[in-house]
Amino acid sequence: MNSRELANLHERWTAYQNLPELTNHWYWRPGWRAGRQFYTWHLTFERQPELHRLVTDLQRQLTLPGLDLVPLDGLHLTMQGLGFTDEVNNSDIEAIVAETQRRCTKLPPLELSLGPVDPDAEGVGLLVRPWHRVEQLRTTIREAIGAVWQTVPEAAEGFRPHVTIAYSGSQAPAEPIRDRLNDLRHQQPARVTIRQATLIALRREHRTYQWATVAAAPLTGQ
Repeated sequence: MNSRELANLHERWTAYQNLPELTNHWYWRPGWRAGRQFYTWHLTFERQPELHRLVTDLQRQLTLPGLDLVPLDGLHLTMQGLGFTDEVNNSDIEAIVAETQRRCTKLPPLELSLGPVDPDAEGVGLLVRPWHRVEQLRTTIREAIGAVWQTVPEAAEGFRPHVTIAYSGSQAPAEPIRDRLNDLRHQQPARVTIRQATLIALRREHRTYQWATVAAAPLTGQ
């Protein structure tokens, strides 16, 4: 079950064994600068006690040089970007939100499993399963955007659902983190129920992601 997800996890762990040092996650991507915000659809994880217990336990053991731990209210699963807030007009946002809300009423809530740990050069995440449910929601969001805009931002391909619990904050040696993670690979995953997709205005401040909620698209299908 979930063979795609587990095969990908194995590939990533194999690559991680040969990683000499972390890559600093906080370099400025194209277009980003201090104070600028970005519209994006995310899944967020408020009121998810099982997940919060797992992340708290893992982070307690990942207080290591080179890692910036993600606060519980900063946990997220990136779904689909729209664009910088100073480049997207309000009428387009309203139309995209309305279209996304209309389409999401046909989708049921997402029942997901998060875990085990899934590291790479820019941090430590949790494996998300099943991918196909998250992909279905992302496709629905992209179709909603495509009903308003001729071109949907970002590629449809290459999407890998994941939830980061610690970002790499420097080019620290990977070996101490790898050794610790080897002891954490068999933690039981957490179950979550996601009842909406959330449109946020995302910003980067003090080596964390923070956001303001713009709108929500409830998943109310049967």
